[in-house]
Amino acid sequence: MSEAVTALNGARYEGLALIEDAGLCGMITLRGDLASKEVMAAVKKAVGLGIPAQRQALMGQGCAVLWMSPDELLLICAYTEVTQTIATLEEALKGQHFLAVNVSDARCFLRISGAGAREVLAKLCPVDLAPHAFTPGMFRRTRMAQIPAAFWLDDAGTFHLICFRSVADYAFNLLKTAALPGGEVGVYG
Repeated sequence: MSEAVTALNGARYEGLALIEDAGLCGMITLRGDLASKEVMAAVKKAVGLGIPAQRQALMGQGCAVLWMSPDELLLICAYTEVTQTIATLEEALKGQHFLAVNVSDARCFLRISGAGAREVLAKLCPVDLAPHAFTPGMFRRTRMAQIPAAFWLDDAGTFHLICFRSVADYAFNLLKTAALPGGEVGVYG
């Protein structure tokens, strides 16, 4: 069996912001009744976090739970723990109507950090990224130029971005171009 690698193989660029491949990351799509006590308990048991509110992300030590839609979450965990996390969900949700799927290798995971991170994303996404409008824990599914993407902001001010693996190079190059020195607009910095 071949060794897993990310779509960007450790790519990194430093300009107005630091854009970097976040490495291998476990990602599980969980669909079901998010208001049910069974799903709430299963998520808590699997990753130690609750169910986030609409357009929110809950973050823990090495894990996160992202609100994707009224009946869908994206669970983030260690890449090596995906199989066990899904088994935990399946055991906890026996008899319930749900779907838990490993989507780790179908996604690309990037980090955007530094003083210009908001500005870099704002150049590409139709989201109000002003500090008062987009605060830690907020999550958005949106467009980044011509591709779908999703991102959230952690307490340290780092944005975490997920897109499809098939457009990873395009996404990285978009972010890199938006972060080129001399391209400051000065809206958020």
